[in-house]
Amino acid sequence: MTDSEGGPHPPTASPGSALIDYAESAIVEDDALLAARVRADELGAAAVAPAVGALLALLARTCDAHAVVEIGTGVGVSGLWLLNGMAADGVLTTIDPEPEHHRAARQSFAGADIAPGRTRLINGTPRDVLPRLADESYDLVFVDGPLIDHPRHVTEAIRMLRPGGVVVVHNATADGAVADPARTDPPVAAAREAALLIADDERLLPVVIPLGAGVLAATKAR
Repeated sequence: MTDSEGGPHPPTASPGSALIDYAESAIVEDDALLAARVRADELGAAAVAPAVGALLALLARTCDAHAVVEIGTGVGVSGLWLLNGMAADGVLTTIDPEPEHHRAARQSFAGADIAPGRTRLINGTPRDVLPRLADESYDLVFVDGPLIDHPRHVTEAIRMLRPGGVVVVHNATADGAVADPARTDPPVAAAREAALLIADDERLLPVVIPLGAGVLAATKAR
């Protein structure tokens, strides 16, 4: 395409990408979160986008979360956002197999003046830890980590959720690949399976939210 003087039009962003850019730019993170992001960069640990973090805080506050499980601690970025939305006496149980991540997360929580009793960091694989957590005892479960594990983790999350609780799945779209029928590789297939587990459960009311890498959230019937 050309402009009125015959030159090429400058590229323009699609309306969808412009909205996502705006959603991200609208979130201002405090010093504790910014410091946690520096730790994430140093360790090469993935962290949720600011808008996804803000969504986690909103959902935690909406369901008056007192007990939350996070699958995939990272360096504490998503944990800080969850704690920001949780009740003042709420406890975050966060699971990660990497001791280095937990050390960094403790620094992140301390930097935000989070009382030690408000976090329970479990160093272990979710496969081993989740079955030991009680049925219908948690207000929110945040599923992060490798896509290939999402179906197993979603199944456990649904079991652990109390009525009225919320499950949140990060990167539920596999970076958009779930919409491409040609993509049948195991991680993408696992993302589709996790989404179907939620869609087929009549107790759950789901929605896909196009923030960050794509978020699938669902609330459990009371």
